[in-house]
Amino acid sequence: MKLVVFGGGKGQSALLKGLKLIDELEISAIVTVADDGGSTGRLREEFSIPAMGDIRNVMLSLAESENLLSQMMNYRFESTSRSSLAGHNLGNLIFTALADTSGDFMGAISQLSEVLNVKGRIIPASTELITLCARMTDGTIVRGESNIPMYDNAIDKVYYDVPVSATEEAITAIEEADVILMGVGSIYTSILPNLIIPEIYDAVHKSTAKKIYYCNAMTQAGETDGFSGEDHVNALIKHTDVNIDVVVYAIDTIPEDVRLRYVQERSFPVSFLSEDHTYKIVKQEALTFEDNIIRHDPMKIKNGFAKVLEVAGCPLVAK
Repeated sequence: MKLVVFGGGKGQSALLKGLKLIDELEISAIVTVADDGGSTGRLREEFSIPAMGDIRNVMLSLAESENLLSQMMNYRFESTSRSSLAGHNLGNLIFTALADTSGDFMGAISQLSEVLNVKGRIIPASTELITLCARMTDGTIVRGESNIPMYDNAIDKVYYDVPVSATEEAITAIEEADVILMGVGSIYTSILPNLIIPEIYDAVHKSTAKKIYYCNAMTQAGETDGFSGEDHVNALIKHTDVNIDVVVYAIDTIPEDVRLRYVQERSFPVSFLSEDHTYKIVKQEALTFEDNIIRHDPMKIKNGFAKVLEVAGCPLVAK
């Protein structure tokens, strides 16, 4: 079964860590390159290459096994240091070196994927230097993915203010997909930056693949304040007009001390307010609370995915 996974950030990586354990899946991860913050943003500006941070995270999540190189690629130089390397991620530096010396962003992905023995394909949504913009409900325009959650405002729309082209590899993967999965991750700054690229938008619309969305477990301050589950889905539909077949919703009980920690960050559990939808909802335990951080649990994702596919009408059949 050919599976395309849209996203970026740690949420997409958590899903992929579980999905890669299912032998019957042929995975293509389409990853946003709109990130402009932190180490990624600094390297993007200095070397004029697309953002690589989310690609690095996805690459490590799909690696066959954790080895010394994968551990080193996650190393981050102390941000308190006076060194020019302060705050940089070693994996980002390695990736930048490969891309800069070869002049080939896609080639750098292929080379590192081979070294790390990655299961599946990692495809940037675009290889252009792109800047995500947001129009707030009061008309304010914000430029830059990292700036968008910083405004105490509600997002009306995210978009690019210049033409953006998708990679051919992304379009081919969508055209061949049996299932298209969106999530988990920031709806406006991880998932939609892929889907609003016109060629990807068109390809997803034409695709007969089943469309599945893994809904966020918590709201995100500055991005989805006060959002219900329906609001998350509606944001996707508003920007893409895509028909969602199945939404996966985590029903794990969040420990009280963890919940209170997130309250301090203005982040609250997401709930669905109705049982009447155009899409089917699959309710599953899907979370982990290790180190008091709420994340999707790779093993729970793996164990629950067959049920998700069954509800979507495309049951997983072993080869």
